[in-house]
Amino acid sequence: MNKRIFSAALAVMLLISGCAPDDIENEKEVIQGDGEQEKAIIPNYQLSESYYRTIVPYKPGKARGMVVSNLNTRYDIVEFETGLMRIAQEHFSPDTYLFQEGQMIEANTIRSWLSRKYTEEQLKERELKPEENLGLNPVDNEEGSVEERNEKSPIYLAHIMEHNYLTKTEDNSLQLSGAVIGLALNSVHYYTKEKYGAVYDYEIPDEVVEREGKKIAEEVAKRVRQMEGLKDVPVTIALFKQESRDSVVPGNFIAYTHLEKNENAIKSWETVNEKYYLLPSDEAERDHRDDATYFLNFKQDIEEQFDNHNGIVGTALYNGDQLVDLKIDIPIEFYGKAEATGFTQYVTGLVMDHFPAYVPIEVNIYSNSGPEALIVREAENQEPRVYVYK
Repeated sequence: MNKRIFSAALAVMLLISGCAPDDIENEKEVIQGDGEQEKAIIPNYQLSESYYRTIVPYKPGKARGMVVSNLNTRYDIVEFETGLMRIAQEHFSPDTYLFQEGQMIEANTIRSWLSRKYTEEQLKERELKPEENLGLNPVDNEEGSVEERNEKSPIYLAHIMEHNYLTKTEDNSLQLSGAVIGLALNSVHYYTKEKYGAVYDYEIPDEVVEREGKKIAEEVAKRVRQMEGLKDVPVTIALFKQESRDSVVPGNFIAYTHLEKNENAIKSWETVNEKYYLLPSDEAERDHRDDATYFLNFKQDIEEQFDNHNGIVGTALYNGDQLVDLKIDIPIEFYGKAEATGFTQYVTGLVMDHFPAYVPIEVNIYSNSGPEALIVREAENQEPRVYVYK
């Protein structure tokens, strides 16, 4: 292994003990709330230019917890939220805006929007009023076989997530200055032919997912412009295509649109050309051969020196043909802290040797006992950050 890299890895090795950064200044106190005002704190410390500062006390979103039951995998849950913040930065800079979970759209409202649209007869059967017919998913007219009905009218919209972005005013208060709304769309529609029966699936074509998602977004834009608090603030609406239930990589955002504060209807869309790949995989080998080879060589070097691991996998995020983020998980059995430290040092050297400098990399090393170490190499950074957990 390259001696310079080994020395650098050893030099930056830190033992985590729960301490906070030493350069955090006293937080700024502000006033929050249009009605009953309350004090809030803006932390001065920002993790990086890519992270939003979040006001304290932390306010959970009005639809907190719904995402867990509405999305297929934990990979989709994480990417839907973090990717939405990534898209937000196109119009709401982390230098200027503060983050808060959605406070404007109630959970019951989201729940009603996620349902199917009903016919007049179905409204009567369910004893619902016409103004309660708010479903954004297509009508099931209950005609034809179960397969025909589900393929003709699948559930497109799986979840809605709202994020708020605040700014500080001259009178030391916070105001809502922007919102981002994510629409999670199904790439696979699941259904049963009978109650508690076998689950069947229908794969929705990509072009249909995008087409129907944009139609739903047009209606969402109309509705949010009628809501108090969202009538006259800039709003971004983003479409997220979630993966199937058995996927080991997350879905991805496919498009977004932005409404300025004086706009009430969608005029155009921006394409998001992102996609996740599993490493190793035939798909990655086919579409990104060089990067797949870097990973396989990295994996092979570890396997030649350590045989007590259970499989090394990576998740690679691409923007077009450009690899923009790589996360690697290494499960391994350790028999002591010294072994864990030595292994981490070795892997750090391999990270620096095998992968191009422009690729940001995060390596998580863990055992049955939990996390053992974390290696973070930012793009074009000569020195990685390495943490060995106590």
